[in-house]
Order: sequence, then C-alpha cells, then structure tokens
Amino acid sequence: MSVFPQNAINNVKSNSSKKKDNEFDVGLLEDFKDGLLKECTLGALDKKVLLVKEGDQINAFGAKCSHAKALLKTGTYFRGRVRCSLHGACFSVKTGDIEDYPACDGLPVFPVRVENGKVLVTIHNEADLQKSAVTKKMAKLDSNDKRVFVIIGGGPAGATAAETLRAEGFTGRVVLINKEKHLAYDRTKYSKIMNSPLDKTLLRNEEFYKNNDIECLLGAEVVDLNPETKTVQLESGKSIQFDQVLIATGADCQRLAFIPGYDGANVHVLRTHEDGHRIWNESKGKNVLIVGSSFIGMEVASCIVDHCKVTVIGMEPVPFERVLGKDVGALMQKYHEAKGVKFILNAICKEFVRKGDTVVSVILKDGTQIDDVDMIVLGAGVVPATGFLKHPSVQLGRDKSVLVDKYLSTGLEGVWAAGDLARYPFSMLEDELVRIEHYGMAQTQGAIAAKNMLAGGPKYPCNNVPFFWTSQYGKSVRYCGHALSYNEVILDNLDSDVSSKNFGYVAYYVHKEKVLAVCSMNRDPIVAQVAELMNADIPIYADELKKYISADGTADQLIKKKLTSTF
Repeated sequence: MSVFPQNAINNVKSNSSKKKDNEFDVGLLEDFKDGLLKECTLGALDKKVLLVKEGDQINAFGAKCSHAKALLKTGTYFRGRVRCSLHGACFSVKTGDIEDYPACDGLPVFPVRVENGKVLVTIHNEADLQKSAVTKKMAKLDSNDKRVFVIIGGGPAGATAAETLRAEGFTGRVVLINKEKHLAYDRTKYSKIMNSPLDKTLLRNEEFYKNNDIECLLGAEVVDLNPETKTVQLESGKSIQFDQVLIATGADCQRLAFIPGYDGANVHVLRTHEDGHRIWNESKGKNVLIVGSSFIGMEVASCIVDHCKVTVIGMEPVPFERVLGKDVGALMQKYHEAKGVKFILNAICKEFVRKGDTVVSVILKDGTQIDDVDMIVLGAGVVPATGFLKHPSVQLGRDKSVLVDKYLSTGLEGVWAAGDLARYPFSMLEDELVRIEHYGMAQTQGAIAAKNMLAGGPKYPCNNVPFFWTSQYGKSVRYCGHALSYNEVILDNLDSDVSSKNFGYVAYYVHKEKVLAVCSMNRDPIVAQVAELMNADIPIYADELKKYISADGTADQLIKKKLTSTF
C-alpha cells in the first residue's frame, strides 16, 4: 500500500521553482538509467531509499525488503516490480503493494519530482523512513453485515486469506480455525533454525487479529464440512454456519505407518514449533538417522550435524534427485559429506527394531542392519491434511488433495481451497494439475482465494511463478518455476569445489527446449531475475543458453539482456 496518494507520485517531467524543506536531492536525472536500482542517502537524515527510473517515471521506495530486511538494491527490477533476491518477495514500486509473497507487508513509497535536472525525494514524516514495512489499512467488522466467512487452517494460506479479506474491505465475520494452539507462524524457520523462539516466527501477533476483528479459534479441530448445509463441525460439538469457506489445512508429515516400529518414542517428524525444539534438544550427542534425502531431511541434517552424528537414508541414488536432478544432487551430497553427514542411498527402510518403546536399530530392504540408533527423524514427504472432508461432493485426488480450478474453487458454491492441499491447473505447464508445497505459494493462494470469496465467484486466477529456497550451512539454494519432468539440465557458472567460498552453480531445467525452472546456489540474483521473466511469460530456450555459455562462459548476460530489452 502506498503511503501517499498515487497521483502524488513520480512524474520526472514536473518542475517547481523552489526546493522545499522536506525534499532531498538524490542526484541528477542523467545519473538514473532505465531499470537500474539506485540506492540513495537522504542528506543529513543519513537514511537510505531506493529509486528506479523507467521511461518518464521515477519511483522511490523503502530500501529493505519487508520480509527479511534484505537490501533490495541487490534484487531485480522489471516492469514496475522489484523482487527480493533472497526469498522472492515482490513489490510494486509505485504503490509499495505486495505483488508476490512471502512478505506480509508492503513497502513505504515516497513522492519524487525533478527540478532543473535534479531528482528530489519528499519525506513528509521522518518516521516513515524508519519503516521497512507498511501494513495495509484493514476494514472493521460491521454488525449490519451478516455474512460469515470461515477459514479452516491457520497456516500461511489461512492467515493470509483472513487479513486479505479485511484489507479488501470485507466487513462481515472472519473466523479463522486453527488446530494448533498457536497463531500462524513461519514453519520454514524450524527446519533451518530449529530452536527459533515462537514469538520471533509469528506472522502476526494477537493484537493484530484483535484490532482487525479476526476471530481466531486456536486448538480447535474441524471434523466435518457440509457444503450443502454450509456448516463446519468442530470436534467440540460446536457448528458454525458459513456463507463462504476456505479449506487451508495444509499437509501432514508422512509417518511411514507401513514400517513396523514407526511409532517408537524416539521417532520424530518435523511439522510444528514444538517438533523443531524437540529434535534440536534431543539430538545433542546422539546417533541420528534421518529417513529422507530431500529438503526437510537435508535441512535438518545441516542444522544438527555440528552437535551429533548424522546418517541420511535416501531412496534415490543422490539426495534431492527428484526435484533437483542427479547432477545438482551429487554436488549437494559432496557439500553435506564435507560437513560430516553420512549417506546410505538407494535404500528403503523395512523395519524399525524396537527395545520397549525405543527404536535401537533399522533393517533395510536389502537386509542391511544399522545398529546403535539413538534417534530417527522422518523427512519422507507430506500428505494433504484432508481427512475431515467426508462429504462426497468434495472432489479429492488420489493423494487426497482437494481438486480446484485455476481460481481455487472446488466447484461447490462458496467452497474454496488453498495451500499445500490444493491441486490446480498450472498455466506454465499448459494447465497440467499440480500441487505445490511452497510457503510463499500458500500465501499467494490464500490471498487469491480471499479475493474470489469477496467477488462471490471466479475472478482472480492463480498464475504466480513458484519461488522457494532452502538454507544449508550458511548458503542458500533458490528455485523458481516448476519442472514436473525435464529432459535436460544445463549447468552454468559452476564451481564444484565444496571447500571454496565460491562453491555454487546455476541449473536450468529444460523440457521440450524450454526452461521450466532454474535453481542456483551462491549465484544471486539469477533466480529472482528468471522469476521475473517467467512472470512476464518471456521464454528462455536451451539453444540460446548453450550459445551464451559457450561464448561467455556463463548465461548471465542472456538473462540480463532479456530483462533490459524492454527499456
């Protein structure tokens, strides 16, 4: 949301005869090049703002991302948007509004004008410069509005939907039902910094929900939803009548119940704040076996290997293979091995051998027995949390996901679904049905569903480009796009020496000669740049990548050329 009226912003052709006291000279117009982000210091205030010029417009806005406070000068600008290179949060440079998540708030923006070739930024209130985040003004509950919108699930999708309803002007009741006893928090922190304090990971505090008339039912479990009578039944016996409902219960961890001994007292999953703290504390000095060699398993390994012995069991030949492919997976395996993680790959667990309630050894399908096991962490994927959806009119996929259209509608009047449990047609893959388990995408879908709930029908499609990240040993892997299948991986800007500070890579995932996804480590901001091209439907092809890599040693210039071709 813009701090100032839109008509007050940024026409570089305007002139005024005198510089005002609250205006700051940030340089000459000729120093601003189209599409290049320029961080400027505001004179005696010694505060920084970010500016960008495109055509006859200059926009000034907060210099830090509202999500993780990263400097946006290292991000990517394209067609009126700035995208943070760390986690993909994206903002309008004209209004400061969120264009893509995981940010919860927008950016402050400031009026700009030009006088005699000088660019002047107006600061009406110095306090505005202290803000790295601007929360949209919310509507209040109106007792005359009898509508009731219910949101089942208090994770990122549900929480974002609730506040989007208020931000978009809804004045009826908003009822947010959460099975956990906590307000919505950033689960992604607990596989990266496992002992994170809960209050540091909350998306919003209790006061926010109270001030904005959002009813939060915590520790309340929904056991049934009836689309015909438009009622939600709680485990407590209470029922709630709704006009519109959003199903946003996310997904639960795979418990591997088909393996004998899976419910041993020392077998853990990572889903909640409590799970993270428990694994962190109880793993110290132990022999820990992690089952699963993809993102959750490997993030846990990187968190705890400094204070325990870690062995990872994976079904595939290399970790991360299903998503990142063999070449990148092999690089990541070397990286983890250099930090002390051991791997047993091409392996499937057959039995967890218990002594009393405690698992002491693991037998693999090939007969191998792993002894002296103190603790097991299951990182073997998730399943949609849809067990309470018993009504036959709610269509579920084979994996128990909720089937929706591109507007996130179930096809039932007033019933929507968003987040990890929603399977929807994905425009990047010619409307192939996908279920995307990303934190930012859950927020995006929550916001889109809320807008469609307010519209009373399908109006806003879900076409956002997925963007996710993982952090391991102080370095981050970033990924944008979605490649369910690919026939080629083109590696670029590769340094395979895991001991080098420059260790990293860019991997382009190609299907039918077109790039569907890109992954990088230690090569920012390439993923943010590609995400902007994908969002604008500007394709990248394998042959042009190879041409640039062959000529320049890297395809970075190709990406920059595509970004600047419209300026």
